[in-house]
Amino acid sequence: MNVHMHVFTIGALAKATGTNTPTIRYYEEIGLLPPANRTASGQRNYDASDISRLTFIKQCRDFGFSIEQVRVLLELSISTERDCVETRDIAQAHLDEVRAKMVELRALETRLQGFVTLCNDACAGGPGSDCEIFKDMKAPRVKSCCA
Repeated sequence: MNVHMHVFTIGALAKATGTNTPTIRYYEEIGLLPPANRTASGQRNYDASDISRLTFIKQCRDFGFSIEQVRVLLELSISTERDCVETRDIAQAHLDEVRAKMVELRALETRLQGFVTLCNDACAGGPGSDCEIFKDMKAPRVKSCCA
């Protein structure tokens, strides 16, 4: 059995996980990472479990989970008492949010494409102040609704 566990500095931890040192300090401050062990001179030391935990946190953040969702997912990832359905429900709720944002982004894309087409067809090459995009953006948007 190896009694010498490999120790990482904050810089090595950052490099190993693709994060940066301010992020690591922040995650420690808000409790996503446990406080690091410190040398006599105050240097932070981390081990392989910290690499694993920080990699998990980074993956969650890369997927767009909020800090609070990450906190719950971390708890679920080590719980033997809680059902994995909780994890699925968090992922499903986030997926629903992503899909809603995609609908909004597609609408934005359509509108922006309309701006570009309008400008190309009506005013490209003329004075900026006469651009049809500005005229369109200044016009009130009429929302259709039925009550």
